[in-house]
Amino acid sequence: MSDDEWSEAQRMLEAGIDFEHANAARMYDYFLGGAHHFEVDREVAARVVEGNPDIAAVARANRAFLGHVVRWCLAQGIDQFLDLGSGVPTVGNVHEIALDSEPTARVAYVDFEPVAVAHAEQILAGHPTVTITRADLRDPASVLCAPGVADLLDLDRPVALLMIAVLHFVADPAAREALDHYRAALAPGSVVAISHASDDHDDPEVAEQVRGAAVGYANSATPLLLRSRAELRGLVGDLELVPPGLVDVRDWPDPHPGTPGAGGYGLVARLP
Repeated sequence: MSDDEWSEAQRMLEAGIDFEHANAARMYDYFLGGAHHFEVDREVAARVVEGNPDIAAVARANRAFLGHVVRWCLAQGIDQFLDLGSGVPTVGNVHEIALDSEPTARVAYVDFEPVAVAHAEQILAGHPTVTITRADLRDPASVLCAPGVADLLDLDRPVALLMIAVLHFVADPAAREALDHYRAALAPGSVVAISHASDDHDDPEVAEQVRGAAVGYANSATPLLLRSRAELRGLVGDLELVPPGLVDVRDWPDPHPGTPGAGGYGLVARLP
């Protein structure tokens, strides 16, 4: 190991980065073809692929869902985004999409994984309306009070709360309690967007692939928690779902008949 590599390794260790256990954010980056992952992440990712050979395509479908949601929000006049569990920066980031259409858009990224935060800090340098905060989404009070969130977003105006492919790593009651807290802090007209893995599918092959992926994640620091369609709908309580409702991420906002499901559902719910 060169002196530069040793210094970088020491810096990451001091930042609290776990080299011994695979992490969902870094594995997601791997599935999307990124470069910010370690050997342990690739090893566990290989086991996930054994259970679900289509997992890379699933990750891309989920990323496409995120892009559709951001563009839809902008079309509705919502130009503030709170992206919880934003992950390692990669192609199709929220701020890239948002700023391309609305230069004054504001994006607050939040993640707890040090690699994701460190690389986001590098990428976001020079973007005055985009921030990254290292915080745990299960602690809404800390998230909402963090300078990168509180000083950037105007919570008296609508905000898009994005929880994309993250709640399936958060058990109940923490997930429900966190959502309730964030919802209470959002202004009328805000939206909550969620994507989530599930084995509740009419197609038994898709359901089995999702279960296979969950087996692979069981060996990581972030096991995959599968929720049913009813449980996912329940996460947003009585909020109105934006059409087309709770659907496979590949079918939001437009259906794709004949296309196999990605094994995950997406929804956008609007605060009255």
